[in-house]
Amino acid sequence: MARFGGAQRVGGQPRCQPLDKGRVGGVQHGRACAPRGRWRADGGVLALPRTVEEVACVVRACADARVGIVPWGGGTGLVGGQIAAPGPAPVILSLERMRAVRAVHPDEGVLIAEAGLTLAEVQATARDAGRMFGLSIASEGTARIGGILATNAGGVNVLRYGNARDLCLGLEAVLPDGRVLHGLKRLRKDNAGYDLKDLLIGAEGTLGIITAASLRLHPIPARTGAAMLVVESPAAALALLALAQARLGEGVSAFELIGRTGPEFLARTMPEVRQPFARPPAWMVLVDLGLPGAMDPAAALEALFVEGAEAGLVSDGVVAQSEAQRAEFWTLRESIPEANRRIGAVSSHDISLPLSEIAEFLDRAGQALARIGEFRINCFGHLGDGNLHYNVFPPEGGSRDAHEHQRGAIKTCVHDLVDGLGGSVAAEHGVGRFKVGDLERYGDPTALEAMRAIRAALDPAGIMNPGAVLRAPG
Repeated sequence: MARFGGAQRVGGQPRCQPLDKGRVGGVQHGRACAPRGRWRADGGVLALPRTVEEVACVVRACADARVGIVPWGGGTGLVGGQIAAPGPAPVILSLERMRAVRAVHPDEGVLIAEAGLTLAEVQATARDAGRMFGLSIASEGTARIGGILATNAGGVNVLRYGNARDLCLGLEAVLPDGRVLHGLKRLRKDNAGYDLKDLLIGAEGTLGIITAASLRLHPIPARTGAAMLVVESPAAALALLALAQARLGEGVSAFELIGRTGPEFLARTMPEVRQPFARPPAWMVLVDLGLPGAMDPAAALEALFVEGAEAGLVSDGVVAQSEAQRAEFWTLRESIPEANRRIGAVSSHDISLPLSEIAEFLDRAGQALARIGEFRINCFGHLGDGNLHYNVFPPEGGSRDAHEHQRGAIKTCVHDLVDGLGGSVAAEHGVGRFKVGDLERYGDPTALEAMRAIRAALDPAGIMNPGAVLRAPG
């Protein structure tokens, strides 16, 4: 590992298994909980269909009886979309048994997978076919394709490959009346009417149940590399991103911003996660490259460091000299959410901003929160697409419970700033149930009216994931 500093080894990734099940005959009663531990709910029964026809049968029965349905994928959602609202117990419909790979077309760059397949399984299947599936998130060993599409998940490679929506060519889904939408097309261009696929993606199970998808694959980069570079500020990080893209174009796969608090939390809660710098810098970036065979990623990153240093953007750095060392950098980055969980945030925010507004937001948010109380802030995220995870913690020695009464004021403070700068308060995790009020507060009234009309037209009985995304009538 070449260093303009040092290098150490990094530990393993967190896993999430939040569905507690006890079998009763052919169906299971279930209790669901969210990874952040703020929501728990009981379902009436847990249905585990194996085919799209069985999903349709369950949905028709629920429609006839006017019983709510809460779709269940991997249970890794962070905004309560998989947790039933208070009221009559719904049917929890899990897609975990629908795990078939229906077809792989390597020359077309297409893989057709059922909704219960995990992201890691999709990635492995693509690799076996000599291709790659570009989506990457920390919970890929647990998160399932149906839920990933239902929330339009993002992750670390959005900069190069896009969100889940950009990686989906077609869908099979069961609509709220039990009819099956047969849309597993493999086409890059299809302007035959409304795009129902894009309507279902990101709807969080409120307009139908995704049962299978045609997924877009990409060539595997011939050579990959990564570096951790110390930057002077978030503004310097953005300038470095522009420099990297000017020099390497689409060869920049990811560009992650990491503030000092993240590594400090790791040192305290997960000391096995070794870190690249003896003292965590105020700001650093993880730059990841995927290049053609004729280009040397390590040399490209070293050249980026030199040019960045000459411009006053970079002061130190570590360049991975092997794929194993690159993986260590990514394990460090993906362990930060688990360290956050162990510390206990007062309020967590998944936000996005125009790139040019990020530095101003960070300056103003810190000052505004200081007027509410004393807090630690752990800011990290996907700088390349403007998506930050801006999480607020109690001061050293404090507890989350002692600041619970301030959570609403903190969230409003952060979200008001984001909205005022033209950003979004629901960047990649979705709306779920946690952000229904935020959507009402910050959403465009015309857009909200259109959403309600679409939902009422497709699901007049309101059985599909009731209370998620849009407030249930009454």
